[in-house]
Amino acid sequence: MKKLLLGALALAAFSYSASAQKGKTVSLFDGKTTKGWHSYLHTDAGPWTVVDGALQLDPKAPNQADLITDGEYENYELTLDWKIAEGGNSGVIFGVHEDTTFHATYQTGIEMQVLDNVKASDNKKANHLAGSLYDMKAAPADAAKPAGQWNSVKLRKDNGHLTFWLNGKETVNVQMGSPEWQEMINNSKFKTWKDFAKYPKGHIALQEHGAVVAYKNIKLKQL
Repeated sequence: MKKLLLGALALAAFSYSASAQKGKTVSLFDGKTTKGWHSYLHTDAGPWTVVDGALQLDPKAPNQADLITDGEYENYELTLDWKIAEGGNSGVIFGVHEDTTFHATYQTGIEMQVLDNVKASDNKKANHLAGSLYDMKAAPADAAKPAGQWNSVKLRKDNGHLTFWLNGKETVNVQMGSPEWQEMINNSKFKTWKDFAKYPKGHIALQEHGAVVAYKNIKLKQL
């Protein structure tokens, strides 16, 4: 059963990623359907639906799971808009390796935090605020807009060099594998996670974290 599931997911990933050509910006979300996406380790979108032109999580739906791209990407510039409910928590996770060995996307993927900085319970550490490289590098506290408002993201991953922007403000700039990167890993919750950030090519995920969250205008340019 596991082989059949992973085989179906791999075929979907191949057919969809083929449409993203180097240097060309493509839309990863058509604004109307969940085509090009599936919930982690499943073949459908699970608790995610399209509401008012955005991919939105219903936290009360059964089978809660992160939503991930069918395709896998390595070097790219990703842009999107997100809106989180009051007290909400989510994230954009990338470099995700989809395998039944891992029960969650964050075991392999790197996260740009999505958060209501004011009322979310996970707002006690600077590197847990919106726009941060989660648990590793803090974004400016004033980079995010309040809960219920749309925030704009640009995330660039180019040969391991990560640059994040939130609402036009640069929040992260670091080279994976550098001494700075290793120091951040050593000071984070990921220091003993042997598979974390180890896959240069992977899926992009929108995190399910128990709150209503929406994503739209999701576009990717392969570098």
